[in-house]
Amino acid sequence: MRDATVDAIGSRLADFDTVVEVGVGHRTAVAGALADAGVAVTVTDISERSVPDGVTFVRDDVTDPDRSVYADADAVYALNCPPDLQRPIADLARAVDAAFLFTTLGADPPTIPVRRETLPGETLFVFQSRRTETS
Repeated sequence: MRDATVDAIGSRLADFDTVVEVGVGHRTAVAGALADAGVAVTVTDISERSVPDGVTFVRDDVTDPDRSVYADADAVYALNCPPDLQRPIADLARAVDAAFLFTTLGADPPTIPVRRETLPGETLFVFQSRRTETS
């Protein structure tokens, strides 16, 4: 991911105090930037991952989540979110009263109701749920 894209996503997500990234994989730049900006960041993945200082890692499967991991989040986000995970993450975010923002893998369309935000090098999708304060 280009630096300008990382910066733009980080700036957008820095509007939230506490965030959880689902499926961090090996892409930790956004989580690290958010932590550096003072955001409380937890990242999840089904496999153990190394994360930057200031970022908390939790092993979790969003298709059978431990809701306590997400309970205090203002926003849940996913980068390169595949279509089959969009609904489970949206349902989880709604259940914990958090916003859900995500990107997809280029040609993958969103499969849930979203509002699109154009960022440098990326489209950020914002799930349209009952939460509207910052989303």
